[in-house]
Amino acid sequence: MFLNNKNTLQGITMSETNEQLKMRNIWLISLVAACGGLLFGYDWVVIGGAKPFYEAYFHVTNASLSGWAMSSALLGCMLGAFITGTVSDKYGRKRPLILAAILFVISALGTAVAESFNAFVIYRIIGGVGIGLASALSPMYIAEIAPAEKRGKFVSINQLTIVIGVLAAQIINLMIAEPVATEATQADILLTWNGQVGWRYMFGAELVPALAFLLLLFFVPESPRWLVKAGMTGKAKETLRRIGSENYVNRTVAEIESTLSNETRSLPFSALLKPDVKPILVIGVVLAAFQQWSGINVIFNYAQEIFASAGFDINDTLKSIVATGLINLLFTVLAIPFVDRIGRRKLMIIGSLGLTIIYGFMSAAYAYGLLGLPVLLLVLISISIYALTLAPVTWVLLSEIFPNKVRGAAMSISTLALWVACFALTYTFPILNSQLGASGSFLLYGIICALGFLFIHSKVPETKGRSLEELEKELVPQATVGKKVNV
Repeated sequence: MFLNNKNTLQGITMSETNEQLKMRNIWLISLVAACGGLLFGYDWVVIGGAKPFYEAYFHVTNASLSGWAMSSALLGCMLGAFITGTVSDKYGRKRPLILAAILFVISALGTAVAESFNAFVIYRIIGGVGIGLASALSPMYIAEIAPAEKRGKFVSINQLTIVIGVLAAQIINLMIAEPVATEATQADILLTWNGQVGWRYMFGAELVPALAFLLLLFFVPESPRWLVKAGMTGKAKETLRRIGSENYVNRTVAEIESTLSNETRSLPFSALLKPDVKPILVIGVVLAAFQQWSGINVIFNYAQEIFASAGFDINDTLKSIVATGLINLLFTVLAIPFVDRIGRRKLMIIGSLGLTIIYGFMSAAYAYGLLGLPVLLLVLISISIYALTLAPVTWVLLSEIFPNKVRGAAMSISTLALWVACFALTYTFPILNSQLGASGSFLLYGIICALGFLFIHSKVPETKGRSLEELEKELVPQATVGKKVNV
C-alpha cells in the first residue's frame, strides 16, 4: 500500500505496510462511522417484533394499512438514498452522517410517543431517510478512510454493526414483550401491557445508540478523498496523518489527485451515463437490487408470518427470530476476514449458488408439509449463507468500484436501487405468498438467485487488495472501450 524509495508498489510486504499505519485510529474512525449501520439495523427490524402490539393499539385491521406501516420507512430510505449523492458531493461524508443521526433521534422519540397512526407513519418515514443516508454514507466513508489491503475488513464492519443492530432489536423486543396467549385476538392484545406501552419502549430504546452516534461523529475527520476533490488538500493530509505515516500521506494524496486531474472535480448525475462509467453503474445497481431480491429480508420483515405458516405460535416466533439474529451475527463475524482472504467475487458466487440450492429445499419443505424444525433449520442455513457472502460483500463492492469523481452520485443511485428493490420485495411478498404460497414464493427467490449467480460469474470483477485509485484506472478504461473486466 505504500511507496518505496523508487515510488513503486513492488517489494512492499504486508508487515512493512502495517508498520506505517495507525491501526488504532483506523479502527476507532471506522467503528464510529459504522454506528450508522447499527442504527440502520435496529430501526429496520424493531418494527417486526412490535408489529402485533402497535397494530392492536392503532386498530390496524386490514392488510393494506399493515403493509403501509411496515413499508412506509422504505419511502424515506429511497428519499435518503436519492439525496445522498448531492449532499455528500456538496457537504462531504461527515455532515450528512450527522444529519442521519439527528433523523434517527427524531424517529426513535417520535414513534415512541405517537398517539395516532399517521404520526407513527410520519416518524417511520423520517427514520427511513436516516437509514437511506447511513446505508450509503457509512460504507463509502469507511472505504475512503481504510487502506486498500484491509478495506474489505473495515467496510465489512459496517455490515457487522447492521447485524448487531438487528440482533439488538430482536433481543430488546423479546425482553420487553410479555408472554401472550396463543389464541389472543387483537382486542385481547390491546388490553395488555404490550399493546399499551411495551411497543413504545421497543422503538424508544433506539434513542440511546442514536444519541451516542450523534455525539461521536463530532470527533471523526472528514473523508480525505472528498477533501482533495473539494480542493482542501491540506485538510486531507491532516486526516491522513491520523491514519498513517508521512509517506502514506504523500502517496495517497498523489494517487487521489491523479484520478481527478485534467477533469472537473465534481460531475453532474448525467456523467453516470457516459460510456466509461455506465457499465460500472449497471453492475452496482444490479448487485444492490440482487442483495434484496435474494429474499433474505423477507425472512426478517415477515418472520411472524413465515414462522406462523411453519406452525410456530407468537411466543415461539419471537424466540425463533432471536435465533435468526444470532446466526446472522455469528456468520457476519466469520465473514470479515474472508472478504479480504477469499475475495469479493468468489464469496458472491458462493452465496448466490448456495441460496439457490437452499431455497429449493425450503420450497420442497413447504410443498410436502415438512414444517416446524426443518423449516427453522433451512431458514438458519439460508441466513448463514447470506451473512457470510451477499450481505457484507455487496456493500464492500459498492463502496469500491466507482470512480472518485462520481462515487457519491453512483453510490446514491445504487443505494436507491437497493431500497426500491427492498420496497418491491416487502410490498409483493404478501401478494406472492397469497397467490403462490410459501413454497412458490421461495422457489421464485431461488430462480432469482440462480440468475444472480450467472450475472456475478460473468460481470463482477475482483477488487481485493487494490487501492480505490488503482481500481478506477483498471475498470474505467476497460469500460470505455467496451471490454469485459478481467476477473
